Amino acid sequence: MSLPTRLTGALRLTDWGVIRARGADAASFLHSQLTQDVEHLAEGQARLAGYCSAKGRLLASFIAWRNGADEILLACSADLLPATLKRLSMFVLRAKCKLDDASTDWALYGLAGDAALGWLAADAPAAAWQVNKSLDGQVLRLPDAQGTARFLLVLPASSPAPTLPALDADAWRWLEVHSGVARIVAPTVEHFVPQMVNLELVGGVNFQKGCYPGQEIVARSQYRGTLKRRAMIFDSEAELQPGQEVFHSADPAQPAGQIANAGRLPNGPSSALIEVKLAALGSGSWHLGAADGPLLHPAALPYELPADTA
Repeated sequence: MSLPTRLTGALRLTDWGVIRARGADAASFLHSQLTQDVEHLAEGQARLAGYCSAKGRLLASFIAWRNGADEILLACSADLLPATLKRLSMFVLRAKCKLDDASTDWALYGLAGDAALGWLAADAPAAAWQVNKSLDGQVLRLPDAQGTARFLLVLPASSPAPTLPALDADAWRWLEVHSGVARIVAPTVEHFVPQMVNLELVGGVNFQKGCYPGQEIVARSQYRGTLKRRAMIFDSEAELQPGQEVFHSADPAQPAGQIANAGRLPNGPSSALIEVKLAALGSGSWHLGAADGPLLHPAALPYELPADTA
């Protein structure tokens, strides 16, 4: 695919927010709540993590990194941050950990493409999930998408914006889809067990770390039987939005999946990461909203699904 030159530059990620965890027990507290090993999260490293309900359904997804020995920052979707912060705070109890909304303290920017690489220069981390210091903040390398480098730049809110071309918000979301890394947003809260959106395939679940809310169900989904649902990428000429249901021609009476994330190329097609029934793949047709809705065209994931679930 020949990508537009506009898939390069910087975008203020106003739909993202930041939760701050501070204190001597910040890492151990988050370790007990999230799907990821946070206790061994080193400076210079970022990790994906999920926050599940007792039923193993994702309430939020995070990018986590250290901002000092006793401070961890969690980037997540702004539309679910207040509810997520409130729920996490209920379980702090006697832990030496203070949680707060740090979204007004930090400005998050999505950087992409050759312009971002040139502007960051030596500050650009070489591999996904590495973190380097940049200006007054930090820059995190995200997984590439369609051969395009992506970064999360975290700056103090008072710092000037990066001097880069403006990147279209829908284009950033299109790249996010093609990275194959799902981000939980308000319309999809409690809709997916982590494996339904491939979270363990992109490093967001640690099966050796011990207990957390929903851990038993997540582990059972992993080790008992074949997973029946996975996230796949689809393209369409229609506008696609998180939370929309999709249907398959072989079973038109009931939904066969749901959109996790979506974006559109400038003057081009939409793409979406969609959780679907694996049994329906390989035959028939996929449609948005109803069995006679706009057609969805399967596209390639940037990683392989396990053989026993494909």
